[in-house]
Formats: sequence, structure tokens, C-alpha cells
Amino acid sequence: MSLQDDGWGGDTPAPVPQRLLAAATRLFAEQGYDRTSVQEIVEAAGVTKGALYHYFGSKDDLLHEIYGRLLRLQQKRLDVLAEREAPVEERLRAAAADVVVTTIENLDDAMIFFRSMHHLSAEKQKQVRAERRRYHERFRALIEEGQRTGVFSDATPADLVVDYHFGSVHHLSSWYSADGRLTPQQVADHLADLLLRALRP
Repeated sequence: MSLQDDGWGGDTPAPVPQRLLAAATRLFAEQGYDRTSVQEIVEAAGVTKGALYHYFGSKDDLLHEIYGRLLRLQQKRLDVLAEREAPVEERLRAAAADVVVTTIENLDDAMIFFRSMHHLSAEKQKQVRAERRRYHERFRALIEEGQRTGVFSDATPADLVVDYHFGSVHHLSSWYSADGRLTPQQVADHLADLLLRALRP
């Protein structure tokens, strides 16, 4: 299930924060952050402006949370994969594939963020960069572990290897289509294999 799904079925209405996030995600993806008004968001969510300001404080907070929820999911999954009892190449490949799949499954969230991050306040941009840095550092630690033990080549600095993989991830929203011939898992497998081949001693 993508993070855009409210997770509530039948006639039971989703909690207000989820409704606001779902409405904001759809509108930001369709028309852009800067061209979406708070009024449009609350009307689409079926709530009042007072409800939005109670839960989020501002449109800026909604944008921050749209990306924050994806990054929290990916960090949690990376932490689990990195700590598995398995060879480092298996852990790295699983992590490299996972970030591709979770990004594709939440492509609107990723696209909105990379297109609109500059609209965040300086403080929120700083917070997001710190959160992304923590993710990248955990990912880089797997590469460094493999380089230290001779499983991976150390000819390319680990930082550049991280940038290489995440450059591909960040471009997914510019070309991936659910109607294309590759499934999210197939795309993930191809990109993870490319990464492992680049690290082969």
C-alpha cells in the first residue's frame, strides 16, 4: 500500500490528518505546490481550514510531512535490512532495491518533494537534509563495510557510489510509468544489479 492510501475501507471516513495529506498530495502532484491554495486542500479533504491549522499549521507543514512520511518508511526499512544476519552484498542489494520500490510506490510524494523542496522554510529544508543525510550515511556504511572486507572494490569512494545510486532513484519520477513494461520490482532489480556490478572487485 502506498503512503497516499488512507488505509480505511468501506464507509468509514479516514482520520482528518490522512484526508488532508491525501488531498494535498493529489493536488500538489496535479497542479504544483505553489498553485494549490489552502482552500482547495480543505475543500478536497472535506474539512475546515481550522482543522488543517490544528493538525499541520500551514501548507508548508503539509509539504514537509508528505516527504517526511516516505523518508521515515525508507529509513525504517533500511535499518531492518542493514541489521540482518546476511552477507554484506545481500544486504546492500536488498537496500538498493528497496529504496527504488518504495520510491515508485510513492512516486507522487517523491516527485512533489523534489519539485517543491525550495518552497519549504529554511529551517524545514535543514531538517529534511539532516534526515536524508542519516539515510545516506546508513546506506554508505554498507558499502564501506564491503570495501573494508574486500567484498567490494574500493576504487571508487563510497560517497560517489551513494550519489550514483540515488541519482537514479531521484530521476524515477521523470520517466517511470505504471503503464510501462517494467514492474517496480524489475526496475529495482536492474538498478540494484547495476550498483553491485559497479562495486565488483
